Amino acid sequence: MDLGLLVYKLYRALTYSFSPLFHLHIQWRRLRGLEHFQRWPERFGRTSAVRPPGSLVWFHAVSLGEGMAAIPVIRHCNEMKLNVTILMTTSTVSAFEVIKNQLPLGVLHQFAPLDTPVAIERFLCHWKPNAVVIMENELWPNLIMCAAGLLIPLALLNARMSTKSYKRWSSPFSRPLVSLLLSKFSLIAPLSTLQGIHFQLLQAPPFVISYSGDLKYVVNKFHVSSGTSESIRALKAELSEMKVWIASSLHRGEEEVILGVHNMLLQSHPDSLVIIVPRHPHHCQQIAQKLRKDGQSVVLRSQNEKITSKKANIYVVDTLGELRELYRVAPIAVIGGSFLPGLTGHNLSEAAAAGCTIITGCHVGHFSHMVKTMQQSNPLSVTQVSTKLELKEAIDFLLSNPEILEAHQRASKEVYESLSSCIISKTWKLLNFHIFKRL
Repeated sequence: MDLGLLVYKLYRALTYSFSPLFHLHIQWRRLRGLEHFQRWPERFGRTSAVRPPGSLVWFHAVSLGEGMAAIPVIRHCNEMKLNVTILMTTSTVSAFEVIKNQLPLGVLHQFAPLDTPVAIERFLCHWKPNAVVIMENELWPNLIMCAAGLLIPLALLNARMSTKSYKRWSSPFSRPLVSLLLSKFSLIAPLSTLQGIHFQLLQAPPFVISYSGDLKYVVNKFHVSSGTSESIRALKAELSEMKVWIASSLHRGEEEVILGVHNMLLQSHPDSLVIIVPRHPHHCQQIAQKLRKDGQSVVLRSQNEKITSKKANIYVVDTLGELRELYRVAPIAVIGGSFLPGLTGHNLSEAAAAGCTIITGCHVGHFSHMVKTMQQSNPLSVTQVSTKLELKEAIDFLLSNPEILEAHQRASKEVYESLSSCIISKTWKLLNFHIFKRL
């Protein structure tokens, strides 16, 4: 028997055996608010919707970033009158809360089934997809092998594999399995040429690998307002007399770096304000409580308090789905997920699309290609720092020199416009040639 198939059969047996534990795990997550309280059975393939007649394409993403990258492709499919029903799955509740307002009319949503044999087979039996489009790095063996067994074409869009994942998949035990999984795809569209090399080295068939560009550059072109524009305009007006910068997508521990920098900046810029946007909203209350305990005045966005009335210089965003609009409030955007070892960065293009000057840390992981590409297009578009002092000096310099700040803003906006062009049309052509023409 082929070694890859043998490893898969072992994986299938293990996931089948551990299914009761997965059920307990989902219930535990549900009690913590990490799973949808009513729709949690969807995680086991128990659908809450009826399958419409005709062809159906399943787009699968895990979290918010992958889901938002899929939406421009889904919209283009509708515009091209593909005449199919589109089903989108996500795994996280936070992704669903944002994406539900962005999905085009007629697109169905379900929570993604766990990668157990029973859940996947139940899901496929009900929905009977004619094609499966997987976003980024979701190489789940049961999903891929079950779909391939039913002769369902598979595509991997914005395909990426971090250096850590590549090393893990390259081990003697994992390599036969990943080679088997990659052989089942009709299309692999990597988000960079380096990622394409990773997939080739893992023995993906060369003829299925085609580069079309990073879909995360085009998220903002298809973003639909969620109804917060009026409140964002009010916030911008309230902050018009202050020097504002935003620190977004912060992971636990990074807020200490940002607040340390902010305290130093207040000495030279007492009229400055930092907007803090944690990666996970439940982290906001802890940040606010700690700041208030230390005697600092802080405003939470959800409480609709006036910053000027509280004389606050720290604004904590504890709401979902507003980041793209909040970038329009501040000329400087510090992108989190990049200031502590082990982190892998976040999407820079959202801030670039809003015309922000972009600053990021050095721990950018699989977003290193985005940093490098933008800097090669224009060095002013992204500033990368290594220490807290470097971050403070970079922001201080920009706040002290409005003309230089404007030059950085123009650079990031122009680079974004250049890099985001034609990506959707290229992706559509690849999908149409490798996948949709079979429907």
